Amino acid sequence: MIRLLIFFGLIYFGYRMVKTWIIRNIAVSGGQARNEIDDVMIKDPVCEVYFPKRDGVHLSVDGQDVYFCSEECRDKFMESRFKD
Repeated sequence: MIRLLIFFGLIYFGYRMVKTWIIRNIAVSGGQARNEIDDVMIKDPVCEVYFPKRDGVHLSVDGQDVYFCSEECRDKFMESRFKD
């Protein structure tokens, strides 16, 4: 009976150690990821909607990078540039 209690005590102690170790590693790695900026929000020059830069449609105009929320906004921008 005593051996059984000691056995379960060791199992429980091991379980708690592993659980604590896992939680600490998740907290450390998660803390580093939270400090990094994933992406920036930029404003579409046509419809003035904010969107993540990585999702934007890129166009180079006079050596400057311009990003649009969609191909439709890019096309509207290009049409207005050619009309002027």
